[in-house]
Amino acid sequence: MKPGADSYALTDAQGTLHPPAQGDVRIVSLVPSLTELLCALGLGPKIVGRTGFCVHPRDVVRAIPKVGGTKDIKIGVIRELAPTHIIVNMDENEKPTAARLARFIPHVVVTHPLGPLDNPPLYRLLGGIFRREAEAEALCSAFDKAWKNLQEAAVPWPRERVLYLIWKAPWMTVSRDTYISRFLAAAGWDTVPVQAPARYPRISLDRDLVSGVDRVLLSSEPYSFRDRHAEELRGEFPSRVGIHIVEGDMVSWYGSRAIAGLDYLRSLRRQLLA
Repeated sequence: MKPGADSYALTDAQGTLHPPAQGDVRIVSLVPSLTELLCALGLGPKIVGRTGFCVHPRDVVRAIPKVGGTKDIKIGVIRELAPTHIIVNMDENEKPTAARLARFIPHVVVTHPLGPLDNPPLYRLLGGIFRREAEAEALCSAFDKAWKNLQEAAVPWPRERVLYLIWKAPWMTVSRDTYISRFLAAAGWDTVPVQAPARYPRISLDRDLVSGVDRVLLSSEPYSFRDRHAEELRGEFPSRVGIHIVEGDMVSWYGSRAIAGLDYLRSLRRQLLA
């Protein structure tokens, strides 16, 4: 399907309208999943800086200078790289840092995807800004196919309540107002509701929480949960509750990885129901 006239409304999550890039483009990405997306759009040679957590695709990013982490950003290093554009995210990067960067970077592109269906607009936003519309449409088509496959597969699946853990000591989970929770819900996995204002709250494994869980999903990132952690947790939950390790980047990374993530989620859900 060819993009229509309104397909590339280049307004970011903060409401800033970005013109299509002109001349030499120099991009710094402070968002790991979007560094990967930029590369999928054919923009790897235009990326002049990335965080230490931007690890995909490995063969491309290893040659790109690091500018710190997603929070502990090296402002001076970024200034020396003289980027024309910087990519940030409302959850992963701090607002005061983005404001400091805006003082000397012409274009600060703010992103904030909140669910799987925010991915195609994200492809079109970055594809439009950096004049990679055809590549963006190819990603949209691949996403639509993966989304349709998951939705069709999920029709007969029973909905289950899951506890998705992202950290240990203290235990931390995700609220329903997160990309991760909405991504899991697309496969019929509803994250347990948590009475806390934080989007990534600390929790205790109390009786009320434990008794209402059908499965526990231990994410491989940001905490590196392993099989031994699953074994340690078995005594905390009824025997009926399955405890599983999941690939965190397949569930939490938006951008181009979300396409593989949908296929991963479909395969995992089918496997655990078998």
